[in-house]
Order: sequence, then structure tokens, then C-alpha cells
Amino acid sequence: MSSSSLNPPPLCLPEDTSALIQFNNTLFIDESANDLCAYPKTKSWNESTNCCTWEGVTCNKVTGKVISLDLSCSMLAGSLSPNTSLFRLQGLKRLDLSFNNFSGSIPSGFSQLVSLTYLDLSGCSFSGLVPSDISLLSKLISLNLSTNDLKFDRQSFDMLTRNLTKLENLVLELVNMSDFVPTSFMNLPSSLKHLGLRFCNLKGKFPTEIFQFRYLEYVDLSFNSLTGYLPSSNWSSHLKYIDLNDNQFRGSIPASIGNLTKTTFLDLSNNEFQGQLPSSLFSLKQLTDLVLSDNSLEGFLPTHVRGFQDLKVLCLSNNLLTGAIPSWPFTLPSLEKLDLSGNRLSGPINQIQKPNSVQKVDLGYNEIHGEIPSSFFDLVNLTELDLSSNNFKGVINSVMFSKLENLLTLDLSSNSFSGVIKLDVLSKLKKLGELNLSNNTLLSWSSDSGSNTTFQELDTLYFSSCNVRQFPNFLRSAKKLRILDLSNNSIQGSIFKWESEGWEQLIVLNLSYNSLTGLEHFPGKNLKFLDLRSNLLHNLPPTPLPPSLQGFWISNNNLTGKIPPSICTLTSLDVLDMSRNYLGGVIPACLGNFSHEILNINLQMNKFRGKIPDFCVDDNALVNLALNDNQLEGLLPRSLSNCTSLKFLNLANNKLSDTFPHWLGVLPDLQVLILRFNNFQGPLSISNDTKPSFSSLQIADLSQNKFTGLLPATFFQNLDALKHAISKHKSMFQEAWENLGLSQHLALDYYGQISLDVTTKGSDIELEYKRSLPIFSGIDFSSNKFYGKIPDVIGELHAIHMLNLSHNNFIGHIPPSLGKLVELESLDLSSNKLSGRIPSQLTNLTFLAVLNFSDNNLVGPIPHGNQFDTFKNDSYHGNLGLCGFPLTKQCDNGDEPKPPASKFKEDEGSPISFLWQLVMMGYGCGAVLGLSTGYIVFTTGRPWWFVRMVERDWKPNVTR
Repeated sequence: MSSSSLNPPPLCLPEDTSALIQFNNTLFIDESANDLCAYPKTKSWNESTNCCTWEGVTCNKVTGKVISLDLSCSMLAGSLSPNTSLFRLQGLKRLDLSFNNFSGSIPSGFSQLVSLTYLDLSGCSFSGLVPSDISLLSKLISLNLSTNDLKFDRQSFDMLTRNLTKLENLVLELVNMSDFVPTSFMNLPSSLKHLGLRFCNLKGKFPTEIFQFRYLEYVDLSFNSLTGYLPSSNWSSHLKYIDLNDNQFRGSIPASIGNLTKTTFLDLSNNEFQGQLPSSLFSLKQLTDLVLSDNSLEGFLPTHVRGFQDLKVLCLSNNLLTGAIPSWPFTLPSLEKLDLSGNRLSGPINQIQKPNSVQKVDLGYNEIHGEIPSSFFDLVNLTELDLSSNNFKGVINSVMFSKLENLLTLDLSSNSFSGVIKLDVLSKLKKLGELNLSNNTLLSWSSDSGSNTTFQELDTLYFSSCNVRQFPNFLRSAKKLRILDLSNNSIQGSIFKWESEGWEQLIVLNLSYNSLTGLEHFPGKNLKFLDLRSNLLHNLPPTPLPPSLQGFWISNNNLTGKIPPSICTLTSLDVLDMSRNYLGGVIPACLGNFSHEILNINLQMNKFRGKIPDFCVDDNALVNLALNDNQLEGLLPRSLSNCTSLKFLNLANNKLSDTFPHWLGVLPDLQVLILRFNNFQGPLSISNDTKPSFSSLQIADLSQNKFTGLLPATFFQNLDALKHAISKHKSMFQEAWENLGLSQHLALDYYGQISLDVTTKGSDIELEYKRSLPIFSGIDFSSNKFYGKIPDVIGELHAIHMLNLSHNNFIGHIPPSLGKLVELESLDLSSNKLSGRIPSQLTNLTFLAVLNFSDNNLVGPIPHGNQFDTFKNDSYHGNLGLCGFPLTKQCDNGDEPKPPASKFKEDEGSPISFLWQLVMMGYGCGAVLGLSTGYIVFTTGRPWWFVRMVERDWKPNVTR
């Protein structure tokens, strides 16, 4: 007899059958669901059969009541109403509706399911507030509401902590809890075993006591903004899983962490932990994953360990660890991944006595020196090996590397390896997909087998800065090659069609910084990123550009003629950089027509003439537009006001003739506006229809034009971005690097190199402005015909670094409000008709490095204190009424203080000495542009952020 006949299923209650059928009739099967677990359980439900036999339904064996309903991954879609028949299942104890595609909010009414102990509504696409009556389910043991668009308010959660006294599992991942005070979690019941709060927008100090809950086994707080500390004692002895990744926990890792003898997963990465690694940590025997990356942990790694027998993943990257790398990580019996990159580990790697089965090893970005030990090549299970950015030296033994036959990725870049890479030997690595040998200047390659050398699976090859003089033959047979970087080498001559026959699958090709003179055709049919910058190319090939191109860089060559018509066919183009050539003619109108796709257009420093074409006629994504240093003329196209994503606009050094483009004030993100050296004229009028106007502007350069009139106070009142500290958002190149998968080299230039030409004392200094959000802010209205008084409201621009109003006709006094510009580094008011005394408030400008008040009508004593004690005569010449230090003219009233003594104690070669030498450079810099020292330092290779950091750090050494 069958088991089913011996144990027949209970007979379903008619009211439960009716409730289930009605519930199912309000929903539908989403046939488009493609989840791996998707299966339409309710499709087989039949009203004429016993519901206790239906898929997903479990009944009480005695009463026949439905006690469990599991419809997870059932492809259900639709919405649940507050009067859904589901709430009539009074005997229901378990309800799982996870991973369906419901719409709308979670209905109120769950409190009617008084027997419910298990509720899972995760991954259901619900939105809105979590209904408060869920917090009345006093018998709940497990609650999972993880989804993207839910929000839990504090009142409902407080009710939950009071009523759900039996709760063991609480999972609220991705639920918005931004209004919460983390101390609320202290009220959770002591029975809690599982707490999942991943991606919940939590902020504030997380209570340490939670880690001491008696029965706690699992805690995931990752991807929040929580602060707090780890407990120094009394951890829950049951803890198995701890994930605090991407928060702001701080302090040291306590020695008591060694008491977590049951813990298998520990991730404390991306926090602010510091101090030594406790030795007790290395005695944990149950750990499978230990991730402590991206903290400030320091000290040495132990020479041996007692635990870690089951450890599979060990990640200590991006800390401050020092000392030698011990051999024990390479002998752990279960280890699969080892990441020690981004530390300060040094010394040679010792021989490995019993190599293990580790598959991924990353030791990049350390200070390891010496040769690669021969025993390293006994790690035969290696699939990924990264030794980049160290001080390794010696000859790369191609034969030894060929033993690592499972290698998929090999990165030896940025070391001091020497000798000849035998590509025919390396080609025996049949699985090798990525090879990076860049920045080894003593390295070269050879192939004894000539064109017979093939890399069957090679997808990516970086061989930048390695003295390559010709294209290797094997590239033609690398049929799967998608990314090729041969930049910054010594490749000369032309690229012939036959040389690039094997490049048909290429997506990224970087041949920049070579000496190429010709290009016979554009290689590949699927090319997305082509970088030919800084070569000696005279002409583009006659063949059309690949229509798949998204980024095209060919700046700093010797191109002549016009932009080829095939540019107009590149409908996927994001970046076009043809700057610094000798191209002429008019700019094709098509560049404006497809600006709905393109992000960056850089045509600066060519010989383009005629009018600027209409940009952003339709929807657009244009972020950067650089047309400076050409021969463009006429009016600015009013269509630019449609470029709602525009952040950078440089039209300097052309022949444009127009009035001030106040209509650009509507652009919400415009941060840089440069109109220098044109024929703009008239007053600085502001549109009354646009409020606020130019609210994001951080750099405004209107110098060398014919503007006239008073400076309107409303213009400066609208500059909201200059009133507050400039935000430090993720740079656009970082987004390109992370989201587009580009190499750092290409990602850095994904949005193009936008240049500013800055002139000081007749010497051209070129500033590369590379990012969407400038780290520098300034206003330059010099060399115009502005008149009247300098508006007091300029003193509200607290984030400005440079202000230049020189060579105008300003009258009146210098506004004392300028003393509030606490970030100001450069101030140039020279060659005006200013009168009165220099306000003493200006001595509050403690970062002021460049000052020019020359050629005005200023009188009285020069203020003393802070930076004013460092300026020389050049800052004040042409003001016959000024007196006192540093001028030789003494003040009549006898109140002049003594010349200041040196405030700094520095050696001749110290950073602070260097800083003040730079300050000396700034005197009298207002002839064309009052250039701040920040610009000077940046353009000469010394980043201003470093100089300012040095200055701030040296402040305690100032003798008052």
C-alpha cells in the first residue's frame, strides 16, 4: 500500500478553499518573470480539489486548517488590498510571498492573522510605509520585509519592539530607516538571533550592547552610515556571521574577538578601525571569511598562526600594515583568495615550504622588493596573480610562469622587472585572459616562433610604458582580444591595415603617446574607445570611423583639414576630443544635433572659424563643451540654454561678439563659465525670470572683454555654490572607472581634458581642468570697463579661492566684507581707482598667498598680521598715499608697528619654505589674470591640496 493511502491528506476547510481561490483570482501570473526560482505554483490550483494538496499549501493534519502558505517565487503580480481574502485564513502560522512582483503598498490587516509566527514579504516590490499593524503580530518569530521601496517609521518600529517579544529573526534589508535613532534597536527582544539591516540608510551610533545579545548568531549592518565600537568583552557566544562593511565604526579591534569561536564570517571592511591586529584573531579555527579591508589597521602580520584551518578568504587590503609578508597565508589548507594589496608591506617574499591551493593572490600597491621566489610558481591552482605597483626586480622567467597553467589574470605592472618576455613561452598559458606588464621600463618582449605565437583566450593586454618599438605579430592571431593598451611607448611610423587584421573584436584601443605618423584604416568593427592622443598624425584615414565608437581621443597631433563627415554617423559617441590640432573650417552642425547623446566635446586650440552651431536643440546630455582658442565669431547660440546637464563651458580666446549671456543662468549644473578674451560688451545684466541664476557657478572668467556698467549685487547673491564649501562628490572619472569597466588610464580622460590658459606676467601657464566638479573656485572680471563700487555682497562668497577685479574703473573703498572670504588664496584689485584705507579685516585671510593692490589711490598704513606680513612692495606700488611695512615710506602718525619678525622656523628645504617661496612668486600677478598660488602650484606639478595641507599642519608651529 502506498504511503499516501496510509496517511491521506487532511480535508481542507471550505472557507479556506474559498479564501485561497478569491486571493488567487485577484492576482495574475507574470509570464515575463525570469528569476531562476520562478515557478507558477498557483497555476495548478483547482477549486474542485482538496486545497491541502495544492502546491505551496500546508494544512493542519487534524483540523484541516491552512497553517502554511509558501508562494515564494511564484511569478505572482498585482496588488493586495486591505480586504484581501488572505486575511481570512485564521489558522495561518507561516506566510511566504517573497520574490513576486506585487505593486503598491503592503496592505493593513495583517494583524487579523493572529497565529502568524513567520512572515516573509521580501523582494516583492512593495512601496510606501510598512503598516503599523504588522507590529501587533505578537507571536511572530521571524519577519522579513527586505525590499527596495519600503520605509519603516519610528513609531511603528517602537511598537514592534514592544509587542514582538518572541522575535528571533528580523530582516529589513533595503528598507529605508533613515529617520531612526539606532538606540531603538536596544529594545529588541533578547531572544533575537538574526538581525539583517543591510542598506537601510541608518545613521548615528549603533549600540555596542547588541553584539552582546545572548542568542545572537547573525548580524548584518553593512552599507549604512553607522558609527560605534566593538565590545571589549561579553560578545554573544553564538555569533556565526558578522558583517559591518561600509560604515564608520571606529576604535581598535579588541582582543576579545578571539572568543568568537563559532564565527565563520567576519567582515569589518570600509570602516575607520585602527590600531594593531589582535593576535587572538589569528587563532579562530572556524573562520571561512575574514575581510578587514579599507581601514587604518597597522603593525605586522604574525609570523605563524594557530587557526585559519578552514579560512577561504583573507582580505586585509588598503590598510597601513608594514613588515614582511609571512609564508603562512600560502600554506593555509583551504585558502582560495588572498588580498594584501594597498598596504606598506615590504621586504622580499620568502620561499614557501608547502604551497597551498590558493586561487587568487593580490599583493599589489605595496613596497615589496626583491625577486619573485621560485616556490611561488608551485602555486599551480592560481587563477589571478597581481604583483603590481611594488619594487620587484629581476628577470621575468617566462618558463616558470608557464607552470601556472590555470592563470586567467596576470598583473606585473609598475615594477622594475627587466629582461625579455618570451611571448611564445607565455602563450602556453592557454587560459590567460588578461596580461598587464605596463610601466616596466627595462622590459621588452620577443617571440621566437614569430606569428605562430597565439594567446587563445587573451582578452586584455596592457603593455604601456615598456619601450615597445613595433607591433607584436601575435596580436593578429589574438582573436578574442578586446582591450589593447600600447600607450606611452616608442612605436613609430604608420599603422598599416595588415598589421591590425586580428583586431576585429577590439573594444578599447589605446595607442596614445607614441610617434605614429599615419593610420591606414580604423581597426575593428566593434571599437568603443579609441585613444590616439599625442602622436604625430597628419591625417585621418579615408575609411569611416567605426559606428560603435563611444569615446574618440585624437588630441595633440598634427591634423589639418576639416572634421570628417563620418563623425556625424557616430550616434553612440559620448566623448569627442580633437583638441590641439590644426583643424579648420566650420564646426559641423551635426555635433549639435546629436548632443542628446554626447557628454563631452573638446575642440579647443584649433583653427575653427564661423559661428558656433546650435547645441542641445533637443534632449541632451552634454556636460563639457570646450571651443576655446579658435577663430569662432558671431553670437552665442541661444540653444545652449537647453543644455540642462552642462557643467563646463569654455569659449575663451575667440572672436565672439555678444552681450552677457544671462540666459545661461537657467542651467542648474553650470559650474565653469569662461568667456575670456572675446568681444563681449554691455552691462552684466541678470534675468529677472530666472531665480536663482547661476546658482552652481564656481568659476566665472569674463576677463579681457568690453563689459561695462556697475556690478549688480544680485549676480553675486545668486552664486549659492560659492557661499558654501565645495562638495567632494565622486569624480566623473571614478564613475567611468567603476561603472564602465575602463582602465584607470582611460577612465581618467573619459570626459576629456578641458583646458584653461592662464597668463601671469607674460608667461603662459596651462591649467588642465579634468573633472566636472572643480576643486578650485574663482571670479575673474579683470580688464573690462566696469565702474562704480565693489559690491559688499561679494563678502558672502565664503568658498571662493580667487578674486580678480583688476584693470577696471572701480571707485570707492575696498569693502571690509572681503575679510570674510576665509578660503581666499588670491586677491587682485590692481589698476582701478580705489581710495581710502586697506581694511584691517583683510588680515583674517589666512590662506591669502597672492595680493595685488597696485596702481590705485589707496592711503594710510598697510595692515599687519598673518599673510600681510609676507607681501612685498610689488603688492602696493602706485599708491602714493600708502605707508608702513613693507614700503620704505614711514607713516606720519608714528603708530606704525615694527616690521614683523619671521614667524616660521623652517629649514631651507622644508615644505613650508617651499610654500613661502611660492608666495613670493605671486607678487604683482594681476596684469592679465590674478592667478592664485593654487593654480601656480597645480600647473607646476605640485598639487595645491598638498601645500595647503602643509600650511595647515604647520600652524601649531607659528609663534604668536
